Amino acid sequence: MRIVVKVGTSTLAYSTGNLNIRHMESLCKVMSDIKNAGYEVILVSSGAVGMGMGKLQLRQRPKELSLKQAAAAVGQCELMYTYDKLFSEYNHTVAQILLTAEDVKDDERRNNFINTMERLIELGVLPIINENDTVATSELVIGDNDTLAAIVAKSINADLLILLSDIDGLFTADPRKDPNAKLIPKIEKITPEVEALAGGSSSNVGTGGMITKIRAAQITVQNGCDMVIANGKNPELLYDIIDGRDIGTRFIGERK
Repeated sequence: MRIVVKVGTSTLAYSTGNLNIRHMESLCKVMSDIKNAGYEVILVSSGAVGMGMGKLQLRQRPKELSLKQAAAAVGQCELMYTYDKLFSEYNHTVAQILLTAEDVKDDERRNNFINTMERLIELGVLPIINENDTVATSELVIGDNDTLAAIVAKSINADLLILLSDIDGLFTADPRKDPNAKLIPKIEKITPEVEALAGGSSSNVGTGGMITKIRAAQITVQNGCDMVIANGKNPELLYDIIDGRDIGTRFIGERK
């Protein structure tokens, strides 16, 4: 079983941009254990800009492109250093892959990416993927790592995509505003009504939100791959998700 796990900035870092050590250590431990069980695991990780903010002591996410790229360059070093250190403790080798939109739109570059991914997985390596914010421009940007994770899952024919965020799943209303909002455990088909439930980003250090997750689901389910939205504050939920238990919101892949 091939699993893509996407982790958002809000799971990896505090609102200050500084590393959430407890969450990151737990995430790496659980993913290592899942990999030990024989699953093929790919991680799509946000956090470069957020961690760069912390290192550069920026209080708000940069709006100026060059400053955002500078923060990404600083933060990506911190991010990969930490992943390499933590996964190494469980005897797993990681590889960094940074992508732009051109890498997945151009046929030759996309095939090169897929071939590299297949070889890394064959070698037992855990690939860690992020958008290349350091060089991305408005013409090359994918825009958010929910979409990136869906593109990765589709490209490598994953069986399951798990989006770990700061919310438990898709609700009937915004649970932060409506106490009567109820979690939707399963979605068989993405209808206009489902799309209408999406809101904006809840984090001042990230770019995603429920809108991007619905779009990711649309990409993913068309390829027969299930997608789950769950809260990343407790990475041990990954065990239950893989076992098929009702955690978060599961979008059912279209079976052909």
